[in-house]
Amino acid sequence: MEVMHTQRAQGVATVLAIGTAVPPVRISQDEYTDFYFRITNSEHLTELKEKMARICNKSTIKQRYLSMMANDAESLRKSPSISKCWESSLDARQEILEEEVAKLGKEAAMVVIKEWNQPISKITHLIFCTNSSVNCPGVDCQLVHLLGLSPTVKRVMLCYQGCQYGATVLRLAKDLAENNCDARILIVTSENLIHAFCGPCESNPEFLVPQALFGDGAAALIVGADPNCKKIDKSYRMRKRVRISSLFGFPPHQAIAACSRCAIAPSSTIASED
Repeated sequence: MEVMHTQRAQGVATVLAIGTAVPPVRISQDEYTDFYFRITNSEHLTELKEKMARICNKSTIKQRYLSMMANDAESLRKSPSISKCWESSLDARQEILEEEVAKLGKEAAMVVIKEWNQPISKITHLIFCTNSSVNCPGVDCQLVHLLGLSPTVKRVMLCYQGCQYGATVLRLAKDLAENNCDARILIVTSENLIHAFCGPCESNPEFLVPQALFGDGAAALIVGADPNCKKIDKSYRMRKRVRISSLFGFPPHQAIAACSRCAIAPSSTIASED
């Protein structure tokens, strides 16, 4: 029991920093219907286009960030199967996602590490989660190399956990932080719409829903217990909360944003280490 006591942290898990990243190109939700039907060569499907416009209008989403907008014509020209319903396109999608998911995840991680303002060598654990792709080796391995993390960092990779993965990764980080003294956990999540992107389908109009709601984005947190820190005042914490929660209009990111406010522990705070 004494050995276990020395291995555990003495305090509750704490959010030490929050970072986010989005692709450089954004599109207004009001313009997305025209964009979507144009790049999928489906402008002749007027009834579905009207339905899509109604969904976008009622979504309350104002704007979205999509990496494919920067080079959509070139990407779809190389892999036209991506924009067609029921076409076999897994390999083409995975080729794009293997690079894009890691790229956006790295950007969010760099933001959170800069805000944390501590040596990167202090990171002991890496948790990566996505609903967009699955590879072996995974994006967690890519991030170790892209960020220059220690090869001894303990990695956890979660794929296709659904909309609740924000709670899942924070619950896991809480356990790691409170049961490993001096642990500093880097959480990274990254999503890309291309895994679910397809053209409209007259026989399956429900396919329009994910096209109208989802987008690209990444979020990252540093979590630890017993930080050598000074507490940040409540207004600063609220600004943090607004910044991460206002960025994403999509279920997984809403989950991690909401959970970062309260799910780590009832008395958790957002703090900065000295």
